[in-house]
Amino acid sequence: MSPKIGIPRALLYYYYYPLWRTFFEELGAEVIVSSPSTKEVLARGLEKAVDEICLPVKIAYGHVLDLAGKADFIFLPRIVSVRRREYICPKFLGFPDIIRRIGGLPPLLDVNINLYRDKKDSFRSAVEVGRLFTGNPLKIWSAYRRAVKTNKKYFRLLQLGLMPEEALAVLEKKVGKKPPLVDENGTVALIGHPYILHDPYISMNITGRLRSMGAAVVTAEGLSGKTIRKYAARLPKKLFWTLGQRLIGAAYHYLENSTVKGMVHVAAFGCGLDSITGELIERRARAAGMPFLNITVDEHTGEAGIITRLEAFMDMAGWKAGGRAACSIR
Repeated sequence: MSPKIGIPRALLYYYYYPLWRTFFEELGAEVIVSSPSTKEVLARGLEKAVDEICLPVKIAYGHVLDLAGKADFIFLPRIVSVRRREYICPKFLGFPDIIRRIGGLPPLLDVNINLYRDKKDSFRSAVEVGRLFTGNPLKIWSAYRRAVKTNKKYFRLLQLGLMPEEALAVLEKKVGKKPPLVDENGTVALIGHPYILHDPYISMNITGRLRSMGAAVVTAEGLSGKTIRKYAARLPKKLFWTLGQRLIGAAYHYLENSTVKGMVHVAAFGCGLDSITGELIERRARAAGMPFLNITVDEHTGEAGIITRLEAFMDMAGWKAGGRAACSIR
C-alpha cells in the first residue's frame, strides 16, 4: 500500500504544492491535502496556538490537525531560505518544532530547506526525504527534476494572470487555460502574501469580491522574479526577507502601471514585517496619487466591514479615473 503524505493547505502551500505533490507521487506515495479553511479549522488551530503568532500560522495549526487520521506522514519542511542571501519568516522556520509538541499527529517529515548559501541544498533536501521511499538515487533525481519542471509550469500559469487554485486546476487538467479577467472598470492590484489572499476564509474571498464589483485583479504572483527584484531594488537597502521583498517589488511595479486604478494591501495583524512593508507601500502609493486601501485581518475580522470598505474603495478608484483627487483608506 502506498504511504499517504499529508500536506497542510496553508503557508507556502500556495507557492510549492505542485512541486511537493509531484515529487511524492513520482516516488509512489499518495498525497493528501487538508480541507479548505473554515471556521472549524481555525477554531481547532486556536485551541493549540499561542496568542503571539499571526493568523496564517494559527490556521496552519488547524490544517495540520485536520490531517490527523488521514495521512501516514505530514510533510512540514523547516524552511529557512528559498533564495541566496535571503530568509523566510522565522515563524515558518520554527513551525515544525512548535507543531511537534502536539500529541496524536502522524510522524513529521521536517527536512531542512536552506538555500541561503547554496541553491544545491534544494536537491540535498529532496534526497534526504526521497531515501525514506526508495534506495534508488536515480529515481529520486528523476522525481526531483519532474517536480521542479511542474512547479515552473505552475509559476508560468500564475504569470498569465491565473490565481493559484485556477492554475492548479489547469495543471490537474480539470479546466483549460483561460486569459486573465479584463473589465472596463479597470484593474486593482491586490498586494499581500498568497497564504492570506488566496485562502478564501482568511481573506473573506477578497479576490472574488473585487471581481464581482467589476475589477480585474493582479497580484505579486503574476510577476516574474526578475521584475520583482528590479523594483524592490529601489529601496535604499536590500530587504532580505524574501516574502516582504515580493510585496514591495510588486507594489512598486503596479504603481507605475497605467492600467491599475487602485491598490489594496492585505496584512495579518501581528506580522512585524508587514507593518514595515505596508507603510513603505502606502507612502509610495500616496506619492503616486493611487487610491489605496489597507486591510488588516485577524481571527476577529468581520465580513460585513470588509465588504463596506471594498465598496468605498471601488467608488474612490472610480473617482480617480474620473480625474478627482485620490486618497487612502485605512
